[in-house]
Amino acid sequence: MTATIQSLDTPDGAFTILADDSGRVLASGWTADPEQILARLSPKMRPSSISEGETDASAAVAAFYGGDLHAIDGVEVAQAGTEMQLVGWAALRRIEPGQPLTYSEFAVALGHPSAVRAAASICARNAPALFVPCHRVLRTGGALGGFAWGTEVKRRLLEREARI
Repeated sequence: MTATIQSLDTPDGAFTILADDSGRVLASGWTADPEQILARLSPKMRPSSISEGETDASAAVAAFYGGDLHAIDGVEVAQAGTEMQLVGWAALRRIEPGQPLTYSEFAVALGHPSAVRAAASICARNAPALFVPCHRVLRTGGALGGFAWGTEVKRRLLEREARI
């Protein structure tokens, strides 16, 4: 598989997208370092070659930061994982902007109310950040919890989404 990598400037800092030759986002996040993006991928998903260029998903990122919080919804992603991870990543895409869930609520949404740690793990292993909005899941009580790209980025994303 070949892939294209692109870094964009956003109000939250550099944002890098790695997309396959079909335009599906494999990994993304708030960094200009391609190695950090590649580190988010399972070995099964790593491309054989990468070139710099423009990705289709970059327009959705620009639209998201321009105020269209649903612009990221239609961007195709490609992820490899367990059946529960795949179900979880699909569920993350259904969380509406401005309506974050707690890890406990997310576990309930997955149909496994006692699987709170598994729900948190699904978020932690999410490679195409923003397009699969794991930042919309919080600790009980509303604390931010962890985020691969830093809690400050997570806080700003949630604040932006709360303004709708």
